[in-house]
Amino acid sequence: VIKCKAAIAWEAGKPLCLEEVEVAPPKAHEVRIKIVATAVCHTDAYTLSGADPEGCFPVILGHEGAGIVESVGEGVTKVKPGDTVIPLYIPQCGECKFCKNPKTNLCQKIRVTQGKGLMPDGSSRFTCKGKQIYHFMGTSTFSEYTVVADISVAKIDAAAPLDKVCLLGCGISTGYGAAVNTAKVEPGSTCAVFGLGGVGLAVIMGCKIAGASRIIGIDLNKDKYAKAKEFGATECISPQDFKKPIQDVLVEMTDGGVDYSFECIGNVGVMRAALEACHKGWGVSVIVGVAAAGQEISTRPFQLVTGRTWKGTAFGGWKSVDNVPKLVTDYMSKKIKIDEFVTHTLPFDKINEAFELMHTGK
Repeated sequence: VIKCKAAIAWEAGKPLCLEEVEVAPPKAHEVRIKIVATAVCHTDAYTLSGADPEGCFPVILGHEGAGIVESVGEGVTKVKPGDTVIPLYIPQCGECKFCKNPKTNLCQKIRVTQGKGLMPDGSSRFTCKGKQIYHFMGTSTFSEYTVVADISVAKIDAAAPLDKVCLLGCGISTGYGAAVNTAKVEPGSTCAVFGLGGVGLAVIMGCKIAGASRIIGIDLNKDKYAKAKEFGATECISPQDFKKPIQDVLVEMTDGGVDYSFECIGNVGVMRAALEACHKGWGVSVIVGVAAAGQEISTRPFQLVTGRTWKGTAFGGWKSVDNVPKLVTDYMSKKIKIDEFVTHTLPFDKINEAFELMHTGK
């Protein structure tokens, strides 16, 4: 058993507490990882807020991390102690019907237990003050050591800087893949990206790499426009600057609508606007943001009858074990950006400050 520091969410709506936790050794087909770097994501904040129907407390949150394998359980063959890895919230077992189907990346092998905050055998590897602590998204990267299933880990280039590539654990991979895998943006196309946070910026990067000729960023926070343009946005607009709905503005600006739109916020009203901003006959709108529990999307069916397509994406459509190492290689060869996404680097004990920076859009 390893004793280390972890940021525990004891209950919904309260700040995280840095505590000493005990991390049990990995069982069969499990891997214990020393986490070197982690990022914070709105999904962590969503669960912490209490709005997540799958939220269990007390829990160790975090799902964008990178580290070094400390030890492995029986039967683990793909990684060994000392390997550099990224934990994966969407695993890839290679055996389930989802993994065998090229149309999806949503491996279901451990979905049920993962959703309950437990390891595949139905138990936890974390304890604190004599209490069982739940896992989160199969990763729990807000701990100096974590245990994950062996299908939930990608071995990456040992030379990669972990304080950067940890972002490939969720946000950058999700946004970039939404553009290149889910939408399959084509050269010369016109795109609209709603929400210019980390995921939205990654979508812009993907659209640009795919050869889009016009990329319109949409956000209420104008402080985000300069960064969006650095990533490839050709122009940025705020819905507050117009009297009419933003979809009508975009249809006018683009002679009928955009070829591809992306919702990167998790707001069902914006999801509708993103669809309706698409061009009749061929426009494709991708939902990337996660809406709160119980919310529903709506539009007039005629929007779809007249040739628009509504799609969703999880982790950008990447089959995780196969593709995360390739994304790291693409970063190392400067094909994709990561450094430019990092705004602040804080010590672990300032994790609540990191959440505050995220909530204020900084």
